[in-house]
Amino acid sequence: MLKKYYYYLFLFLLALVLFYNHDYKIIIAGVAIFLIGMTFMEDGFKLFSGGVLERVLQVSTDTLPKAIGTGFIATALMQSSSLVSIIIISFLSAELITLSGAIGVIFGSNIGSTTTAWIVSSFGLKIDIASFAMPMIIFGVVLKFSQSKSYQGIANILLGLGFIFLGIDYMKDGFEVLQSKLDLSKYALEGYLGALVYILLGVIATVIMQSSAATMAIVITALATNQIIYINALELAIGANVGTTITAILGALSSNANGKRVATAHLIFNLITAFVAIVFLYQLSDFTTFLASKIGIGDDDYAMKLALFHTMFNVIGVLLVAPFTQRLVKYLETLFIEVNIYALKPLYLDKVVINVPDAAIEAIKKETIRLYDSAIEAISHAISLHRHEFIKSPDIPSVVKNSQININTDVDEFYAKKIKSLYSDIIYYATLSQENMNQESQNHVYDLKLASREIIEAIKNMRDLQKNIYFYSKSKNSYVKDEYNNIRIYIAKTIDTINMVKEHEDEIDVLSSMELLKESVKALDNIKNSRIDTLIRENKIDSKMATSLINDSSFAYDVTQKLLQVATILWIKDKDLRTLGVST
Repeated sequence: MLKKYYYYLFLFLLALVLFYNHDYKIIIAGVAIFLIGMTFMEDGFKLFSGGVLERVLQVSTDTLPKAIGTGFIATALMQSSSLVSIIIISFLSAELITLSGAIGVIFGSNIGSTTTAWIVSSFGLKIDIASFAMPMIIFGVVLKFSQSKSYQGIANILLGLGFIFLGIDYMKDGFEVLQSKLDLSKYALEGYLGALVYILLGVIATVIMQSSAATMAIVITALATNQIIYINALELAIGANVGTTITAILGALSSNANGKRVATAHLIFNLITAFVAIVFLYQLSDFTTFLASKIGIGDDDYAMKLALFHTMFNVIGVLLVAPFTQRLVKYLETLFIEVNIYALKPLYLDKVVINVPDAAIEAIKKETIRLYDSAIEAISHAISLHRHEFIKSPDIPSVVKNSQININTDVDEFYAKKIKSLYSDIIYYATLSQENMNQESQNHVYDLKLASREIIEAIKNMRDLQKNIYFYSKSKNSYVKDEYNNIRIYIAKTIDTINMVKEHEDEIDVLSSMELLKESVKALDNIKNSRIDTLIRENKIDSKMATSLINDSSFAYDVTQKLLQVATILWIKDKDLRTLGVST
C-alpha cells in the first residue's frame, strides 16, 4: 500500500519539475526516451533470437570461464543485463543450468553492461548521434508492420537503438542548456563524504529508473558538460552498480529459492566490488589515468576515462570473486531452503520463468513429472504394493502373490488433498505460458497439459478400482483372487516398464518397448478375450464377481494406457516419435 503512495508522490513531484523547469524537462525527456529504447531493445532480441539466445546460454555455462564469457558477450550485444538475468534465473529455476553457471553469467553480464558507457562516451558525445537515430526509428517503424517475427525483432532493435541515441542527444542538449544557467559542479564533494553521497545518489537513480545503463548515460553526459566533476562521476558509477543489484533483488522476491540465490550472489559480488572501488578509489582513479594514456585516451577526455574506470573495477571484481565461486555456491545452497508443508507445492512454476518459452516448457515438464511420481506412489499403494518391492524386480508375479494387502492409502483423499491442487497449478501456469510461444512450443505445452490430465484420469480410475482389489484379493475364491492379482500384475508391470524406459537413450527402443507393453495389457480387456465367460460357464465365479471383474479390468486397462501415453509425452524427446507414440 505504501509503495502505491510513493509512486503517486513520485509522479506528482515529476509533474512539478516538468511544469516549472524547461531545462530539466529536456534532460528528463532524454532519460525517458533512453529507457524506452532499452525496452524496445529487450523485446527486439526476444523476438529476433527466436530462442537462439536461450539455447546459447543453456549450452555455454558448463564451465565458469565459458559462463563469464557468455554473460559478457550476451549483455554487450543486447545492452540489457536485466534480460540476461531474467533468462538465467529462468533456466536456473527450471534446473537447465547449474547455480555455478548462473553466477558466472552474472559476473560476465556485469562486465558486459559497461559497454553502454563506451557507446555513450565514444559515439554519443563525439558525433551527431541524432542523425543516426532518425533513420533507425523510421526503418524500425516500417519493419514493425511485417508479419515475420524476425523482422519485428529487427524493427524493435532498430527502434531501441534509435531511441537510445535520441535519448543521449536530448540529455546532452539538456545539460548544455542547463550549464549556462546553473553550474551543478559547484556542489561537488570530495573525500569519503563525497563518495558516500554520490554513491547513494547513483543507487537511488538506478533504483528509480530500473536501469544502470540510463544512470551511466546521465552521468557521462553530465560529466561531458562539466556539470559534475570527474571523481564524483566515478562514485556515481559505483552507485549505479550497487543500484542495479537492488533492482535484481526486487525482481527475485517473487522467484523461487534459486532465483533468490542468484540475486544474493549478484548482491555479494557488487558489494565486494563497490567496497574495493571505494577503499582504493583514488588509486584506481590514478591507474585509470595511467591506463588511458597507454591506450590513446586524452587526459581531458573524462567521459572515456569514466567508461574505462567502469569496466576496470568490474573486471577487478570478477577477478577477486570468481576464484571463490564454488565456496559461494555452497554457502548459497544453505539459504532459502524451502520447507514443503504440502508435499505437492509447485517447485518449478516460477513467474520469472514463464516469459522464457524454453525454460517455461522445461518447468512445466518437471512439474508434470513430479505429478506423475506422486500419482505412481498412490497407484502402487492402491494395488497394495510399495514401489521398491516390484520396480526392477525380475519376478513381479511372485511379488504380487506374496504381498500383504494392508496398505491403507486412501486414493480419493490423496487426490483431493495433494494431486488436485498441483494439477490445477500446472494447467493454469501452462495456459499463461503459451501466450509468449510460437506454434511448435504451444503444441508441446498442450501435450504436457494432456499428460497432466491423463495422470489425473488414471488416479480417478484407481479410486474406483482400489476397493474391489482390497476386497477380492482376500477372497476365499481363488479364481477371482487370481484375476485381481493379474490386474495388479499388469499395472505393476506397466509402472516398472515406464521406469526402465525413462532412462533409456534409444528412443526408438523405448517406443517399441511401450508398444509391446500395450499389446500385453490387452489381456485386461476381458470382454474380448472371453476369459470371464469361461469362468462363469464353469461356475468358478458368480455373477457379482463377473460384473466387478469386467468393470475393474476396464478401469485397469485405461490406467495402463493413460500411464503409457504420459510416459511417451514426458520421456520421448523427438517430437515426431512423441506424436507417433501419443497417437497409437
